[in-house]
Amino acid sequence: MTTTDAYVLGRTDAEYERLRAQAGIWEKATASLLDRAGLAAGARCLDVGCGPGETMRLMAERVGPDGAVVGMDVDAELGSSAIRMLHAAGHRQCSFVSGDAFREEPPPGGYDLVFARLLLIHVDDPVTVLRRMWEWTAPGGHLVVQDYDMRTVGVHPELPVVAEWRRVFLGTFAAAGRDIRIGHRLPALLAEAGIGDPDGSEVSGRMEPFGRAAGMLAATYRSVAPAAVSLGLVTESQRDEWLAEIDQAMRDYPDHTAMWPLMIGVHKRR
Repeated sequence: MTTTDAYVLGRTDAEYERLRAQAGIWEKATASLLDRAGLAAGARCLDVGCGPGETMRLMAERVGPDGAVVGMDVDAELGSSAIRMLHAAGHRQCSFVSGDAFREEPPPGGYDLVFARLLLIHVDDPVTVLRRMWEWTAPGGHLVVQDYDMRTVGVHPELPVVAEWRRVFLGTFAAAGRDIRIGHRLPALLAEAGIGDPDGSEVSGRMEPFGRAAGMLAATYRSVAPAAVSLGLVTESQRDEWLAEIDQAMRDYPDHTAMWPLMIGVHKRR
């Protein structure tokens, strides 16, 4: 969540809860990348676009009380809430900066690990953000980035209600100039930023019964709906009709197989 001309998702309590649930889904994939980067006790970490702070918790568990974990996000309310949660859980080594990855200056000495998950898909200039993150990475430290390739979202057998989700949700991202396949492009973006080839990558997917996945589809649709309405992709009445339709489809087709986006991660040592 850095400066963007058209952040297409909402900033509501319901969306914050969805982000926390989404973080839980991808916790193992993120933890695996942090461990591959060798995140150890005493390290200094920066989570760019930290959102609700769930990855900060994973970092804090690894760096211990002698380390430091800094979260950065333009959403000061969400970041402050994350720090309260982390401190209440005993992670006093965590702090928050209300800031913008396009404007913040690197700290003296940099960080041992600079991380971003689902950040580049929301920014106008992902290459510049990657260059900034690389500047903040200390010599010997690691840059770790994860992002989506959303082309895989679907259900088998196909359902019209999911096809409509793809039209509206993915169409809103495309209309706002966002690349729904940016996770697939991460190695190319690192090269364009002058960082070089990643040292390693991981691709994580998820399939589950449609009866469970439909709730997340509905939550993401609600979150993107105001932007979709403003862009003329859907009307408010069509929004309401779709929400009723997915609620019915969840009951009618609970055993259809739903596919999530691919979560693609890369890591690079400086």
